Amino acid sequence: MSLLEFYEMFSTNRPDVTIPSLNGVTNTGHFNVFKRFGYCSLNPSPYNRRDFYKISLIIGKGVLHYPNQRIEVDGTALLFNNATIPYSWETTSEFQSGYFCLFTENFMRQRAAPFHESILSKIQDNPVLFVNREQEQHISKIFERMLTEINSDYIYKYDLIRNYVNLLIHEAIKIRPAEGQVKLVNASSRIASLFFELLERQFPIYSADHVLELRTANDFAEKLSIHVNHLNHAVKEVTGKTTSEHISSRIANEAIALLKHTEWNIAEIGYSLGFEYPANFNTFFKRHTLTIPKSFREKNVLVRQEKN
Repeated sequence: MSLLEFYEMFSTNRPDVTIPSLNGVTNTGHFNVFKRFGYCSLNPSPYNRRDFYKISLIIGKGVLHYPNQRIEVDGTALLFNNATIPYSWETTSEFQSGYFCLFTENFMRQRAAPFHESILSKIQDNPVLFVNREQEQHISKIFERMLTEINSDYIYKYDLIRNYVNLLIHEAIKIRPAEGQVKLVNASSRIASLFFELLERQFPIYSADHVLELRTANDFAEKLSIHVNHLNHAVKEVTGKTTSEHISSRIANEAIALLKHTEWNIAEIGYSLGFEYPANFNTFFKRHTLTIPKSFREKNVLVRQEKN
């Protein structure tokens, strides 16, 4: 999803919002901040990548559909969306409050630390941080300052806003469990990181004519120019799961997303995921979800109809 597509969708639910000029985004970057009240609909957002980053303070109920994860939010949470990771947000309660800001990577050029080392770029981290009442009040004040500054005439307001974005990131780092703040960096962790980067780069799938390029541990090992046993050892050491388990789980999650969010027939979905024959796709899907693709899709349609 591009910035323009976001604003077109956004302004549909918020007629008071004017789509800004995006002519200078490539050079100067883009930033904006909003209150969530009145924006969220009960329809899930499209499951795909965005070409911008987003930080949200969510007050209400909803579900984040994220690679390998389905995270339920009931209360207050700080949500970080990485521009490289596909996701979908599904609101599950009428009451929604809080704030969100969105920005491009080049907006954050004037930063004190390497942007790619920030919490926003950690593809394997949990993107949702649950916050208590005191933390909610503190984070809300940061968003309110952003709202004040973006509407001001202060000549250096965007420099100040960058500081507020960094402040949100630091607040998130403080909230994260202590064991999640320090990660061992060794040969295995580097190999595992490269593996996950390659794995995620293949998703989401945008065309039914697409065929998944990397489907086995051997495929990934060849791409990384290492022996498959070395790759398997590194991934198992870092995650506790085998390379094949991660690949299968990610393909299964993409299959779920395609069944939910596209009109492609089941044979097309299976083909795009590397299954030449529908029967093989049915067997794979049932092994991971205990149901066949057709039944899963029919059940999901019924659930959506009941919600509406």
